[in-house]
Amino acid sequence: MSALQGTIVNAAAVVLGSLAGLVLPRMSDRARDAVMQGLGLAILFLGLSMGLKTQNFILAIISLALGGVIGSLLRLDELLDRAGRRLEAAVKRDGGEGGSLAEGFVSATLLFCVGAMAVIGAIEDALRGDHTILYTKSLLDGVSAMLLTATLGIGVIFSAAALFLYQGAIALSAKHITSFLSAAELDLAVTEASAVGGILVAAIGLGVLNVKKINVVNLLPSIAVTAVLAIVNNRWGFLG
Repeated sequence: MSALQGTIVNAAAVVLGSLAGLVLPRMSDRARDAVMQGLGLAILFLGLSMGLKTQNFILAIISLALGGVIGSLLRLDELLDRAGRRLEAAVKRDGGEGGSLAEGFVSATLLFCVGAMAVIGAIEDALRGDHTILYTKSLLDGVSAMLLTATLGIGVIFSAAALFLYQGAIALSAKHITSFLSAAELDLAVTEASAVGGILVAAIGLGVLNVKKINVVNLLPSIAVTAVLAIVNNRWGFLG
């Protein structure tokens, strides 16, 4: 269970933050815009700082292109949106307000699951028993969940389940792939995957700021593609 300890705390922080967001006074449009603009700028800056850590921009470009094709063929955006709509319909049947449930679920899931801290934190959790990164992420996600719930609604709380499944899968998988990779290759794969994840985080920031809506969901396979290509390139050097 120790391999999932950080992830459990992270998911709990999102739930608690969402519940706190429900009891906050309803924000005015001006206050909501100010909060979302500040959050959007922070997300954009975080994504850019992560993306610039790549050691091979060509690898990142190829991974984004291939990942986008895979995501489009799998129609990941439709699957995630459909899940949100089903949750929204369930809330309405129970007499709740489904209004922005899907938007809150999708937005929060992307924010909490895409990024370096989710990937690296889950791996550190599993391989080294070090929960520091995910504990830090828990604080950030808890505050973000509170603000997002106050502006987008109860849909944010359901992202805790997606976060748990995503980070839990990474943590459990990490234990099985170490026997096939050297420490250097594992570090390289995590670094490059996190950099591409950062680019996707920056795209989320652009969406929050209403600069440009980018279909980030269909680009999510880019993270896994990057890790694989980074290892292949390290062994055979097809990208130099």
